[in-house]
Amino acid sequence: MTVKEIFDSMDYGPAPESAGDALAWIVDQGAKFGHFINGSFTKATDDFQSRNPANGETLATLSQASQEDVNAAVTAARKAQAKWEKLGGHGRAKYLYAISRLLQKHARLFAVLETLDNGKPIRESRDIDIPLAQRHFYYHAGMAQLMDSELPDRVALGVCGQIIPWNFPLLMLAWKIAPALAMGNTVVLKPAEYTSLTALLFADICRQAGLPDGVVNIVTGDGAVGEMITAHEDINKIAFTGSTDVGRKIREATAGSGKSLTLELGGKSPYVVFDDADIDSAIEGLVDAIWFNQGQVCCAGSRLLVQEGIAEKFHSKLKARMDGLRLGNPLDKCIDVGAVVDPVQLQTITDMVNTNSEGETYHAAVEMPVEGCFYPPTLITGLAPSSTLMQEEIFGPVLVSTTFRTPDEAVALANNTRYGLAASLWTENVNLALDIAPKLVAGVVWVNATNLFDAAAGFGGKRESGFGREGGWEGLAAYTKPRKATKALAPIAGFKGDKGPSDPLDRTPKLYIGGKQARPDGGYSRPIYGKSGNLLGQAPIANRKDIRNAVEAAQAAKGWAGTTGHLRAQILYYIAENLSARAEEFASRVNALTNARNGAREVEASIQRLFSAAAWADKYDGQVHNVPIRGVALAMREPTGVIGALCPDDAPLLGLVSVMAPAIAMGNRVILAASEPFPLAATDFYQVLDTSDVPAGVVNILTGPHSELASTFASHLDVDAVWSFSSTNLSAEIERGSAGNLKRTWVNNGQTLDWFEDNSRALLEASTEIKNIWVPYGE
Repeated sequence: MTVKEIFDSMDYGPAPESAGDALAWIVDQGAKFGHFINGSFTKATDDFQSRNPANGETLATLSQASQEDVNAAVTAARKAQAKWEKLGGHGRAKYLYAISRLLQKHARLFAVLETLDNGKPIRESRDIDIPLAQRHFYYHAGMAQLMDSELPDRVALGVCGQIIPWNFPLLMLAWKIAPALAMGNTVVLKPAEYTSLTALLFADICRQAGLPDGVVNIVTGDGAVGEMITAHEDINKIAFTGSTDVGRKIREATAGSGKSLTLELGGKSPYVVFDDADIDSAIEGLVDAIWFNQGQVCCAGSRLLVQEGIAEKFHSKLKARMDGLRLGNPLDKCIDVGAVVDPVQLQTITDMVNTNSEGETYHAAVEMPVEGCFYPPTLITGLAPSSTLMQEEIFGPVLVSTTFRTPDEAVALANNTRYGLAASLWTENVNLALDIAPKLVAGVVWVNATNLFDAAAGFGGKRESGFGREGGWEGLAAYTKPRKATKALAPIAGFKGDKGPSDPLDRTPKLYIGGKQARPDGGYSRPIYGKSGNLLGQAPIANRKDIRNAVEAAQAAKGWAGTTGHLRAQILYYIAENLSARAEEFASRVNALTNARNGAREVEASIQRLFSAAAWADKYDGQVHNVPIRGVALAMREPTGVIGALCPDDAPLLGLVSVMAPAIAMGNRVILAASEPFPLAATDFYQVLDTSDVPAGVVNILTGPHSELASTFASHLDVDAVWSFSSTNLSAEIERGSAGNLKRTWVNNGQTLDWFEDNSRALLEASTEIKNIWVPYGE
């Protein structure tokens, strides 16, 4: 082909990247790898192969970790952890900086090895994955440096077990290892079975950086190795990225263990295009959203929602763009779409598309390679919102589409999923963009962009896309714990008695649901006695139907989240005012219930908590993250939603107020299970709520056995979070039950808080979730 012919056709010629150095590195290691434990590689065993998905060639043989290998890795990590933490932030920062520099020095080796092992185009490995991995270690070197001054009340968790997927092998490693090490933890990491080579090269980099033995340990193998890590008793935290089904199993397996847990799971992210969007830009963004990494991205924009008026034009242009995509050897720098990671994944994609009988399927008119795991870019239009392919994650280069007419319909369609990881929004109307973005149920929203990531901005989802954030200040919380030690929980029981009431006039306490007093569905109550055996009152016993009614009331009060912090603050001040007016009465009631004689102190502390929550209501702000692109990431704090809370038993008024106030200050609605042994302070307190302009359904109060209410809270699909501060340790039951919809949990794991101390900051953090909204900004 002549130069003239090239300019006439504008066809791309081949631009292959040499694999020589990467293959030489593999050969230098003997083309077989053991595990990296305590600073050195173990003897390799020929247990399974790593193959190049583009041509099926074997790259190396890897070792399947045994329980003994996992034990050895955890033991090494445990032994190294205390010394690593004692290095201090500056000491750790120097090692993280050294790792980031070595990642830069060997950037091309990492990029080529990643492409060989994973099948993604070399342009993506070279220009996105490896630079972002470097960025994470640089960024978290800074976080380590700042920890002593900026996080003085936080300490490392200990040993972290980390399990990463095959779609971004090195980048996911960086997302997890960098913050863990920065905060003083040590790690045991399992890379994906299909794609372990860059993790093993990273282990070699750790040696070159002089990282102390045992700080980073890497064990390879299949899902059984992940199960061993998850179940290991000497691991303090599990960080998992992968499928929702596996994430649910991990939630169940770790329930009640006391392990910290973060899950970054699947997604079915909407890609919303309004009729005023720049269509050509939206189509180019869509190419990145769904065909980047062959669609094997948890936040891939796999659901295209196009406004009806431009749908035909948009689909026509999109098909033409699809036909111009180039498939082939991933090492060719002119390739757009590489190979699917493994024949098993290729078959899964093929089966899901072939079994679909709805809509119209269009396969791009591209030249397909004769060998390797390749699937053509595919568009399926005309699907209903309930169609299987609109609801289920395909994890391949397949885009499904439907249309909408109005912005409200776009939001309804976008949120019509069990996931909530990311969303892309395309419009030239800034007012429309900033109106829609807060309404999308997603942890990340990109405006006129897609697939933007940075170490400074947290990434993570809602609903069944998991919980927790990776990156940014918010991501560090998952790798630290409060410095202050807690005390072991002691179950608290009420008093027994056989005397009648001191006042023969029965006050008949009830439940408080939807702003009204309500009789318990079951029709049962139980006597509450004072220390001397006198009857103080009869507390209703709530059941699952009462919880159902309370959840319905809370859901109906969702407008509370849309009110201003200023308005919520006024109502909290009003509650404090009305409680203060009845301070002596409440102090007397607390003293009679608990026989602790500190009722006045508890009432005063409750008033202070209400004032604190009111103060924070319009001041607990998000951040603007300084990301290195032409834009900013707005880290907006949003209410968690409906929170079911088992209130502390030992402080019947203060515990309830301390839990309630920060939660409603942030716009949540709460269902409070009052102190089990001393519930009557709560049934008095709803009289204060009645006179304080609290909207119906924002605060609901139930009484009854915590052990019976906990399981219903945990399994209810319309409860977004469950907190337990009960003196009955219900942590395992709650965490296990929460796996159904992967709701957020905060349980005490057999430890107690001092409620006379102000725990507002921790409660405010648990009351909110960060949504990162990326918007264009600057030049």
